[in-house]
Amino acid sequence: MQDFQVGLDHYLPLRDIVFRNLRTAILRGDFQPGERLMENQLADKMGVSRTPIREAIRKLELEGLVVMVPRKGAEVANITEKDIRDVLEVRATLEGLAIKLACENMQTDDIRHLIQVNDEFIKAVKAKKADDVIERDIAFHDVIFEASGNEKLIQILNNLREQIYRYRTEYIYHIADHNQLVKEHLQIVEALKNKKPELATDLAIAHVQAQQKSVIEHTKKKTGCKKKSSE
Repeated sequence: MQDFQVGLDHYLPLRDIVFRNLRTAILRGDFQPGERLMENQLADKMGVSRTPIREAIRKLELEGLVVMVPRKGAEVANITEKDIRDVLEVRATLEGLAIKLACENMQTDDIRHLIQVNDEFIKAVKAKKADDVIERDIAFHDVIFEASGNEKLIQILNNLREQIYRYRTEYIYHIADHNQLVKEHLQIVEALKNKKPELATDLAIAHVQAQQKSVIEHTKKKTGCKKKSSE
């Protein structure tokens, strides 16, 4: 278990604070797939009793982020190739639709806002701050989603947000060529600015597919390394 920050929000019940912190730590990769979640250690780390830890683990199990293993207890759920494909195939399709609609709807001010957000993304890349790169990447895509003007589409994408976040962090922390991401973002901005919906859609889908391919390859390598080390 790596060190992870415990953010306390005194306006929330303790069980919700514990749940949010553990959930964020798993999604950010502070806990690795297959790693055990020891109630006593977590309680000591967070300065709480075991009860809110146990409640949080149950909720995380319902979300598919934790699995209960007989005679071992709670573990962080493994990332499988099927999980990656299922989530990112849906994301590619939805983002393709979102960017097509955005291309039709975006006005000069919207493009200006997108460029500003992308400039912040580029600054984060140059500063080599992975957490900031992730947050600015999310903000970049959110501008496009909002510009689609389709509330149901935005709602569905938001429902996928946390599942996508797990793969996004894995990608940006461990795999991605950040300069390539900058190039892809700039290409998307240009397609939107020049009102080329088909090109923008192709670029958005390719952007997600590149992530899918890289995360699957990275996951296979990690799985292979674990198998060799256990032999």
